[in-house]
Amino acid sequence: MTSTLYNSQGILHPRGFRSPEPGFGDSDGAELVSVSWNQDYSCFSSGTSHGFRIYNCEPFKETFRRELKDGGFKIVEMLFRSNILALVGGGPNSQYPSNKVLIWDDHQSRCISEFSFRSEIRAVKLRRDRIVVVLEHKIYVYNFMDLRLLHQIENLANPRGLCCLSHHMNTSVLACPGVRRGEVRVEHFGLNMVQIINAHDANIACMTMTLDGLLLSTASTKGTLIRIFNTMDGTRLQEVRRGTDRADIYSIAFSPNVQWLAVSSDKGTVHIFSLRVRVSGEDSHSTEHETSSNSLQALVTPASGVNPGSSLSFLRGVLPRYFSSVWSFAQFHVPEVTQFFAAFGAQNTIAIIGMDGSFYRCSFDPVNGGEMTQLEYVRFLKPGTLK
Repeated sequence: MTSTLYNSQGILHPRGFRSPEPGFGDSDGAELVSVSWNQDYSCFSSGTSHGFRIYNCEPFKETFRRELKDGGFKIVEMLFRSNILALVGGGPNSQYPSNKVLIWDDHQSRCISEFSFRSEIRAVKLRRDRIVVVLEHKIYVYNFMDLRLLHQIENLANPRGLCCLSHHMNTSVLACPGVRRGEVRVEHFGLNMVQIINAHDANIACMTMTLDGLLLSTASTKGTLIRIFNTMDGTRLQEVRRGTDRADIYSIAFSPNVQWLAVSSDKGTVHIFSLRVRVSGEDSHSTEHETSSNSLQALVTPASGVNPGSSLSFLRGVLPRYFSSVWSFAQFHVPEVTQFFAAFGAQNTIAIIGMDGSFYRCSFDPVNGGEMTQLEYVRFLKPGTLK
């Protein structure tokens, strides 16, 4: 692994990277290669065959785009709403290598650093003080200010690039697959502590954390059960059921108030689950030790709806497990032909972005649940040949 930085005069230009040339390409010619939410789900990025674009969700609008002559990007990772992005080449005819991360400053319209690896990059995750690069068998954690390598984490084969970070400044938490099937490794860097969670029997397919890193939600390649864990001690706090047949889980997202969980899969339904866990008693000035001691409580939230369960749940332990399962509270149906990724918006709304270039915004009834109501639909880009 190597990294290249600008010198103090800012004249070192990373080899192989050219600055964007505004006006090249057109919206009809660009094809969609990837989509990705920013850390608080207020924006999303799309990697295209000719560059990348950034969109605001509420109200929906394209905020800017960069068109490049040398192809596009399979990874466009934002840092909240800042000018900093991490880019990894990919898509049809891209001349940007898939084993190199480019850290792009859009205010300066230049690449400010790069990292090169010997194998393909599966994901890049950013927080304000860290850059995390995910390879299939290893994760590298760098300090953002000086790009110093801080940690190297070995894991089981991770072709999906699974990794999630906390984003509160008083907690520094990273979750990734462990070294055994169905295992999640949680690094509490501020506490110098590692928590191993045996989350599933099958391999991990999808995971997410709350912004403070105290709650983790996971799904396996079986795709039937979604589980929520306390990252401090590994306790399983809740389990909900997406369905009884196998599914590929595309996304899991907590609502900002940790009252709801959204799940999307290849079955063409976005599910909303009501959560019985929440983070309480947080103080913005608390340390990571103080936050970890007693801020997690498992409780029923009276103001929210309740997930429906089987009418045979009273026979728990006698009938097969799914008869006592907790099912989704609200649902929204999307086409099954492509991947969709869901996240929470304001006032009981859900935003959904698809690899077919579609954007949905819908609302759910927090008391009665059921079918969600579509509020908005936009076709922001045509799908590409690379999914």
